Order: sequence, then structure tokens, then C-alpha cells
Amino acid sequence: MVSSQGNASLYSTYPDNYFQNPLDIPLILSGTFGELRTNHFHAGLDLKTQQRDGLKVVASAEGYVSRIKISHWGYGKAIYITHPNGYTTVYAHLQKFNKRIEAYIKLKQYKKESFEIHVFPSSKELIISKNELIAFSGSTGGFVAPHLHFEIRDTKTEKPINPLLFGIHVDDSKKPRINSLIGYSLDNNSHINGINVPLQLSMINLKNGELRASKINAFGKISFGISGYDQLDGAYNKNGFYNLSMLVNGNKIYEFEASSFAFSESKYINLLIDYERFENLKQRIQKCYIEPANKLSLYTKPIKNGYLNIEDGLNYTVEIIAKDFKGNSQKVTIPIIGKKDAIKIRSESKITPYKIDHKQFYKFQKNNISVAFPKYTFYKDLYLDFEIKDSIVNIHTPTVPLNKKYTLTFDVSNYSENQKRQLYIASIGKKGKTNYKTTIKKDSIFYTSIKKLGSFTLLTDNLNPKIRLHNFKNEQWLTHFKTLKVKILDDESGINSYRGEIDGKWILMEYNVKNGVLTYNFNDKTFIKAKHQLKVIVTDNVGNSTTINATFFRKK
Repeated sequence: MVSSQGNASLYSTYPDNYFQNPLDIPLILSGTFGELRTNHFHAGLDLKTQQRDGLKVVASAEGYVSRIKISHWGYGKAIYITHPNGYTTVYAHLQKFNKRIEAYIKLKQYKKESFEIHVFPSSKELIISKNELIAFSGSTGGFVAPHLHFEIRDTKTEKPINPLLFGIHVDDSKKPRINSLIGYSLDNNSHINGINVPLQLSMINLKNGELRASKINAFGKISFGISGYDQLDGAYNKNGFYNLSMLVNGNKIYEFEASSFAFSESKYINLLIDYERFENLKQRIQKCYIEPANKLSLYTKPIKNGYLNIEDGLNYTVEIIAKDFKGNSQKVTIPIIGKKDAIKIRSESKITPYKIDHKQFYKFQKNNISVAFPKYTFYKDLYLDFEIKDSIVNIHTPTVPLNKKYTLTFDVSNYSENQKRQLYIASIGKKGKTNYKTTIKKDSIFYTSIKKLGSFTLLTDNLNPKIRLHNFKNEQWLTHFKTLKVKILDDESGINSYRGEIDGKWILMEYNVKNGVLTYNFNDKTFIKAKHQLKVIVTDNVGNSTTINATFFRKK
């Protein structure tokens, strides 16, 4: 049985030496469990695969394949193996499966006529032995570099658990690094150095490798946050901390530990970080205090949830300690003098006509546009900005995180039926880039459900998708070709679906979103005659469609 070396007390115990390294090369990580990602925590380990696809992936323990999911995004090609000891392992971003699993899933894909598929084999269909070759590593699932994503989950709860807690060994002699320190004044009467807004604090390096912040004057309810990273031996990747704690005068008042969480908790990552700073500067500051609405289970039971109440005339010493799983650590010490000063810079809230009680439902309408916020869409009360200018609706600012989706609705009764067919709702980014939002069309009402504030508009897509032959020419002999490739592209609303056929029958074409190439493997079919007709149809998100027809020849 093992426990984290990053925590002096036994946090939890898990079976040691049951799960093995799923690769037959030394284990080097490019990503650790619990890392802070966009809108979620990393649920496993990212194992380096020597910057290439095609490494053998073996079962970490005996069991059976309980789930196979293939998608263009997310985990790409993924296998889930359920084990008799109550845990399930996950292997993701795979290039392909072993012959037995590949044959099994292709039958399902051809039956459904879909590349993307999600199946749950029974416990007797695909039994797996420990160390059995199950797949080959890849880079499927979006804009992903070659690696193997590996998870261990509790089978009953589906909660992912840090695989390092199961005795999987990774060399790590490097200390974490703390880069930035931010001080937070958490009510109207508090301050740090007379400032009532988030304040970046300077630090100096000490000879022993630790850090010391400049002495600050403070008063009232305050706390801190840090940014930084950890690195492991053999890799330059910047990974997350395993443990982050804060002590005041030697007493621990906050602790985060990347051990296990539920996927339903992932949204709270936007309360764990300084979300406004991340949206503005793309810097992830991990707060050392717990927001009232934050229900993450990654915290140990803290005292005062990481909040400090600084009194006038008293001195305090704050220590923030970042640790990795091996117990390597770096500490920053913050000396505080309690001093009630006049506040020179104060946080101010803009008052608008749209006051939100986050516990209530609201619907606001202007011109032909409305927004509806269910109860608890927001984590706290606020004044909402809601403006329409030049056909663009501005819904507050994307620097405020949301707990739930809200609905944005456009009345399009002034458009003709032909115009409606090509209309869609799009978000507008900082640099003016637009992105299609799933648009539900019901007569003259178009709406979308979204979980981010910002700017939106209606756009028209009257351009058909583009298709071209990629690795062959029309009427070419392809006898010695292993694959047939077609490149597809859409410049406006984006590709919604595609369909490939040879001689009128559906074929399995794998879509690589990184390069826009559809690939058909000739091993899928035995060809009897020489002349064949290829047909590929591509449809975008508003229904514009393009078809390409080509002839190819192939000997028996």
C-alpha cells in the first residue's frame, strides 16, 4: 500500500504494484494529475511517447474492455478496462487498437455508419490479460501532440484517482517553482499596502532556494494566490503542483491536494483560479482561499478556508508551500504588519439596470434579442451589462465564471426563409474572431445555450464546404495504395458532418481535425472488380453541402 510522499500524514491507501506502466519504455510525464486546464482538471497522467505515434500500449492489469469511445475531439480513440479490484483504467488519444478490438469496433462503426462511436462491451466480450497489447499510442482527439493519456478511476463512482498513489514510479528530483504572488483584499474595508484590488507582490530568492516577499502593511480580510509549476526528471514540461498549503504563524489554514475528484466538480476550477486574471492575462493564479460557492473535494478540511483577518498592531508570518508528489517543495514567506491605513485604490463595481440575485431566474430583452439566466447561473450577485450595438449583443464580460448555461435568443422574423437557412449564432473573441455556437432553429426563433459571457451576433454562411482529392487523382490506379485520402475544409460555420461511399456503400473515413484529411483504409474491403466510384459529401453547420465524385481503379 502506498501514500503520497507530499503529505506527512497518510492521506489514503491504494493497492501498490497492481497496475503497471502501460508503455514498454521508461515512464516520463508531460502532464500530471490534477493540473489546471481550461475549464477542467487533468484527470490522469500524460505519458511521453518519444514525440511519435505507434508505441505499443499494454493493459496495466487484467480485466475486460468495458467501454470504447471514438470521437474527433476530447479523448480521441479511447479504451476503458474494468479490473476485478474495483478500479478502471483509461487509455486515450490512441492511434489504433489491437486487431481483436479493431475488428470488434469496426463492425459497430459499419453498422452505425459512423466514425464516431461509443459502445459498452459486456464483461465476456473482450477479456484482457495483464501486459496484453491493447493498442498503439497516438495523437487523436483534436490538436493533440503524440502521448498516452492514462487514468485510474474508481469503477463505482467513476472518480479519477491520481495514478501515482498506486505505486506507479516516476523519477522526480526537481523542486516546484513559484513564479508570481498575488495579494487579495476580500471586502470593502480591507487593504494590502493601501490597495483594495488584487496586488502583485515582489519576491526575492534566498540562498536556501526558498522565496521571501517584501514586507507588507495590511488590514482586514485578505488572502493570497500564486502561479508556478513543477517539472519532473527527463522533461521540460511545466506541470501542476500536487499539494499547495498556506500557514499563518505556523498554523495551516488552507490545503489543496491533487488526489481524486468527481468530473462534476470540474467547473469549480474557475473559482479555484483567479478567473478574471486568467481571461485578461492568460495567467493561472491558484487561490489559497476557498470561495463560498466552491464545492471542490480536492481541499483538505481547512481552518477559515484560507482567509486571514489582519488586526491593527499585530504581526503575522504567512508561508505558502508548493509540493510535488515526491515531497520536493518550494516555500514563499510573507511578513505582514497589521496596519489600518487609508485606502488609496479601491475596487469599484459598475452599477447597471440589471441587478442579479444569483439565486433567482432572470430574463432580459432588448430589440429582437433576449437572454435568460436560470437560478444559480452566477456564483454570486452582480450588476449585469447587457447592451446591443451594431447587431452585436454584449452580455457582460467573459471575465466572470458561470455555474450553469444560459440561453441567448434571437427573433429572426424579419429574415426571409432562404436567409434563415444560412444564419447562425456566433461568439466574437477579443481579436474579432468568430466561432459557431450550436444554433437551435424553431420557426422565427433562433437560440443557443452557452456557458460563457461575452459578445455574440448573427452571421450568414453562404459558402459551401471545400473538398479535394489528397493522395490520388481522378481515374488513377490505386492497386498498391494502403489508404485513400480526401481533404475537406469549411471557412465559415464549420464542418458538421461528412459521408464517404465507394460504389454506393458507406465507408469508414477517419477525420484528422489537425490537417482536415479524411482517410479510408483499403483493408476494410475486398475489391472484386477494377473500376470503382468514390463519393464524398460534406455538410457545414448551416446545411450547405458539397459533393465530390471520383473514379479510381484497383486490381483484385
